[in-house]
Amino acid sequence: MNKKLIISDKNFKSTQIKKQILKIFKKKQLIKKDIVLVVGGDGFMLKTLKKNKKTKKLFYGINSGNYGFLMNKFSKKNLIKNIQNSNMISISPLEMIVHAKKKTKKCLAINEVSILRQSRQAANLSLKNKSNFIMKKLVSDGVLVSTPAGSTAYNLSVHGPILNLNSKKISIAPISAFRPRRWLGKIVSYKSKIIITNLNPLKRPVSAVADNVEVRNARKIIISVQNKIKFNLLYDKNKSLQKKIKLEQLRKEVF
Repeated sequence: MNKKLIISDKNFKSTQIKKQILKIFKKKQLIKKDIVLVVGGDGFMLKTLKKNKKTKKLFYGINSGNYGFLMNKFSKKNLIKNIQNSNMISISPLEMIVHAKKKTKKCLAINEVSILRQSRQAANLSLKNKSNFIMKKLVSDGVLVSTPAGSTAYNLSVHGPILNLNSKKISIAPISAFRPRRWLGKIVSYKSKIIITNLNPLKRPVSAVADNVEVRNARKIIISVQNKIKFNLLYDKNKSLQKKIKLEQLRKEVF
């Protein structure tokens, strides 16, 4: 296998796994072609996918991080077999367009877009779906717009709903809502165009974060699903992303 098709994070565990993979491929090659192996954690996978947004290659993640929700478990013995028998899932990212004080920036988010208060004061936000108001004024620490793939990440931590991968929905979840205090958010169609406006940008500044890319002093944020981009991820048989999401839906926390 071409070394260029193995992308590894730079930490010790990732580089050690990469060395083992190279030894395995010296003895046996893959039948499946156009596969990129990504060694790292979820954050590294997100970064890699966005760097390669124009490619049609298949990405097989190998976890060297903590949870590794988007990744597969590394098996030295069964690596070739697992890749050959893997199943493909295609996901589309969110596109975030941020109008800040002195600039406009466009970013992709595979998991979520987070709008976060930038100071000690709560954010005052209005939320629209195209021309229709979802919330005229939300006073909160922020709001989260999540894809189905990202609904088990930060979205779940703020008590947002877990979405099935094929649901064709996106989740809007408040972060520590103060007014209206009991607003739980909304699930909308993947065809939606979410417009979030900071109602008081001078006194109550907010930042907009697409996965791990932050734009500060955001005044208006436009979020929509970018269906023209498809990321093709490979998962071990019987351990697909859909099944991981189902397990999270059924999971009961133990304190």
